[in-house]
Amino acid sequence: MTRLILATRNPGKITELRAILADAGLPHELVGTDVYPEVPDVKETGVTFAENALLKAHALARATGLPAVADDSGLCVDVLGGAPGIFSARWSGRHGDDEANLRLLLAQLSDIADEHRAAHFACAAALALPDGTERVVEGRLHGVLRREPTGTNGFGYDPILQPEGERRTCAELSPEEKNAISHRGKAFRALVPVVRELLG
Repeated sequence: MTRLILATRNPGKITELRAILADAGLPHELVGTDVYPEVPDVKETGVTFAENALLKAHALARATGLPAVADDSGLCVDVLGGAPGIFSARWSGRHGDDEANLRLLLAQLSDIADEHRAAHFACAAALALPDGTERVVEGRLHGVLRREPTGTNGFGYDPILQPEGERRTCAELSPEEKNAISHRGKAFRALVPVVRELLG
């Protein structure tokens, strides 16, 4: 059985990708970077989601000698030209301050009419092998931005993105409902044929 390492210490993300691989009948053992504590975190210096995902996947593959998967994702707002994009987690200036990021974005969009509040979550997922082979796939979740946060599930910008065809925000969906339509779920599922092709 081939061991596949995912560039995350987030148990939820590991569980999600494990389930997708299992559903596809792939036998690979998936572990997170917590199994390799000596592996340093990688600076995300790319200018696209794909570049950041590849940076992390290649660094992990080199450090462990194993096939590695990494992803990068964020919120892209049409009227902001795709911003916050790769800066989603640090839009307010402090990395990972979800509340501050959300409030700043809502303030920036306060005078934007409802019909112009289209946005999407984007995720790039990369697979890198120790020999330098690489592949990237992408997934998107399109929707519109609410004016006030609603819901307590999820994280980040989930409370303000209402997916197409939904009356609820991502933060009002159950984890199962969200995983079925999420940008990350779509990207991870698109990675399945790549894993099958490169790893068997």
